Amino acid sequence: MNIQKYEAFLKTVEYGSLTKAAQALGYTQSAISHMLNALEGEWGVTLLTRDRSGVCITSDGLQLLPLVQNVCNANRELMNEIGELHGLESGVIRIGTFTSVSVHWLPNMIKTFHSEYPNIDFQLLHGDYTEIESWIMEGRADCGFLRLPARSDLESIFLEQDRLMVILPENHPLADCEYFPINKLSEEPFILLEEGTENEITEIFEENHIRPNVRFTARDDYAIISMVESGLGISILPELVLHRTPYKIIKKELDTPAYRKLGIVLKGTRHASPAVKRFLDYLHNRDDILL
Repeated sequence: MNIQKYEAFLKTVEYGSLTKAAQALGYTQSAISHMLNALEGEWGVTLLTRDRSGVCITSDGLQLLPLVQNVCNANRELMNEIGELHGLESGVIRIGTFTSVSVHWLPNMIKTFHSEYPNIDFQLLHGDYTEIESWIMEGRADCGFLRLPARSDLESIFLEQDRLMVILPENHPLADCEYFPINKLSEEPFILLEEGTENEITEIFEENHIRPNVRFTARDDYAIISMVESGLGISILPELVLHRTPYKIIKKELDTPAYRKLGIVLKGTRHASPAVKRFLDYLHNRDDILL
């Protein structure tokens, strides 16, 4: 069994592009194409269709996809167990993450961790809460940063409590108030951050029976900050997002304080790879790596 062919298939489906799959795996595009052709020849099925718009998975490929994922995940577990038997301090940690953690936490985390474990590499998968949770359940990510509490069948480690802040343009009439009145949220044009099917911002509205005047939605934190700076509305963002931002905005705590709890989540430490276990221990014992 040539596991590289299976990985090539998974990466091509993930990126919808031979070129991007080749870049992710460190191969040439022709090598990826050759592996896929060989795999289709061995199995006697067409897994992918290729045209000018990219690569699409066929119905046969879709049927085989979860089985190939299982084989690749099992192979990673096998390699991790072998590494543990030999006491190797190497491996790859696949982490699901979102923008604010990627920008403000992970660089320092990876830098300090890598100084002690230089042979452990990281692969970052960017998404929203819902996507990250799914990746962990599917085995696509070894662990992930999430808002807590996570689903009950996942194991989580609390890291930090993050305040939720109202952001306003500098010339806003309430720019000088000490706290932003929560009952005023329904009176302002609001720019909503989309971050999964449920998030801490929509929960503020639900818990306080507020119907926001949502004028715009966006998935990028910094796009929202820029829109607020331009006077298009107000928004609520976690304080972590607002660290070191150059935008001319006003940050206000709500008069009813709100927070999100952040942690790292995985299926279970019992079956985690040695590299993942070392990373979790490192986070647990180091407070100075969080900003």
